[in-house]
Amino acid sequence: MNDIKLAIESSVKDLFDQEVSVELNMPEPQFGDFSSNVALQLSKKLGKKPREIAEELTQKLVENDSIEKVEVAGPGFINITLKNDALSKLINQKPVDSLSGQSWVVEYSCPNYFKELHTGHLYQTILGDVIARLAERAGAIVHRTNFGGDVGLHVAKFIYGVLQQHGDESAKLLDDIDKSQRPTFISDFYVSGSKQYEYEQQAKTATDQINRLVYKIAREGDSIKHETILLEGSISVGSDTICKLYFTCRQWSKDYFVDFYKQIRVDEFEKYYPESSTEELGLQTVNEYLEKGVFAKSQDATVFKGEDFGLHTRVFITGEGLPTYEAKDLGLVLMEKSDYDFKHRVLITGSDQREYMKVVWKALDQIQPGIEATMTHITNGIINFGDGQKMSSRLGNVTRAVDVLSSVKEKVQSTGDSEVDTQVTLGAIKYEFLKHRVGGDIAFDVNESVSISGNSGPYLQYAHARGRSILEKSTKTASDKIGNNLNDSERLLVRKLTEYIEVIENATRELAPHHICTYLYELSQEFNRFYEKNHVIGSDEEANRLRLVSDYVDILKQGLNVLGIEAPERV
Repeated sequence: MNDIKLAIESSVKDLFDQEVSVELNMPEPQFGDFSSNVALQLSKKLGKKPREIAEELTQKLVENDSIEKVEVAGPGFINITLKNDALSKLINQKPVDSLSGQSWVVEYSCPNYFKELHTGHLYQTILGDVIARLAERAGAIVHRTNFGGDVGLHVAKFIYGVLQQHGDESAKLLDDIDKSQRPTFISDFYVSGSKQYEYEQQAKTATDQINRLVYKIAREGDSIKHETILLEGSISVGSDTICKLYFTCRQWSKDYFVDFYKQIRVDEFEKYYPESSTEELGLQTVNEYLEKGVFAKSQDATVFKGEDFGLHTRVFITGEGLPTYEAKDLGLVLMEKSDYDFKHRVLITGSDQREYMKVVWKALDQIQPGIEATMTHITNGIINFGDGQKMSSRLGNVTRAVDVLSSVKEKVQSTGDSEVDTQVTLGAIKYEFLKHRVGGDIAFDVNESVSISGNSGPYLQYAHARGRSILEKSTKTASDKIGNNLNDSERLLVRKLTEYIEVIENATRELAPHHICTYLYELSQEFNRFYEKNHVIGSDEEANRLRLVSDYVDILKQGLNVLGIEAPERV
């Protein structure tokens, strides 16, 4: 492709003494392999009609050894058809290292401790893993990070839920909880505490008291002074009980996250940033820049007046002196910048955080001018699953991430190999999420996700295994290169194979994995059309066609791997 660009640029220089930067598009196959609008670009400069310029360039370009045919279309578009051998060489072109050496932070998943992972976390984890892979493929040095709330009101609600039922015996209760039951134990008491907080004033007062103590425990650790605390509602507990509940169940949450990420086979996170580790820097920075006029006092709270920037005002420090999510998020970005000196930072969250994050980043940009421009916030819409209701862990009607795994696994037809069954299950889930354009709502269809006759992960895994089977059945060796004598269906498959690198680069540029999904599905359909019209094994062109099959299988596997989907040899 670069050779064709250079040929056009050289021809423009020779004919018109002009320097241009040529862009090539891939039109529909009947119009050629590449198309350029360079004549339209030059028209005004040269004072000529685009078609006249295009016709002159056409006469020059046909002299190129790689070009079979050049035609002028419409007002002056140049359509170029390559010779078969030149087209075939594009299959093995190397991707452009557009991010070579750049430090990237990709922050995603970000579940709160003391809660179970829900479908939103599952989607964001899968998406974040692929975006990190794309950046790495383009040469970036990627740091995968995970930020979670280990302090805050949700923690206090969980602790209150336990204490309200078990009192000072709560700490002993933890010793009897099996590891497999820990996530449910935490989730159930969080839901219980949340409901009581919402509807009972006594519970609300006690929970707020616990919340203040949890911040102190997170800062001071086991060195906190042990004392008996009488919570509102006559719940008498020792601070050591709350300490054990906090530190033990926080570790349980972290272990649960790590185990789940291993279960869905995503790359490991380089660093976890619990909120308790960022709050101090957030508090210090907000207080420092309060004196410099970035923040302001509103009653007893410290706020950032977003209206000055077309946004809205948000509280960064409460009237009680506690940092809000805003202050902790601000501290987090500063820590990541210090730890990795990132050239670019990608954050993935739900769409409900879009306006919130704009305020945090705008405040941050007043502290480190220009940092906002180095960050990209990717959000997802609502994920409907099961009864189609929007999820809420607070109310207990959340669709858990493990529910998605178990529901899909039940639908996957057993292959008799548990490892392959796992690969197909995860392939179904990942592809079903990734095939949608980032940012919109997603209706997760379990039946569609496991279909082997539609646009699904298992369909592509089966397509890969089918290609591998053809190669294994043949007793011949594939040709070193694709021959020059291609029939129409062979040429269409070659042309589709050449699009892979462009698709990957486009997906990287836009941080949009759905482009890869669309391409792989179209590629598999093109292969099916080729295979319907051409015998491979036993044909006179067996060696050449084996080369085609081999290239197809390799590219299909590469694309699935970028999506974090394994390609079994047999399905």
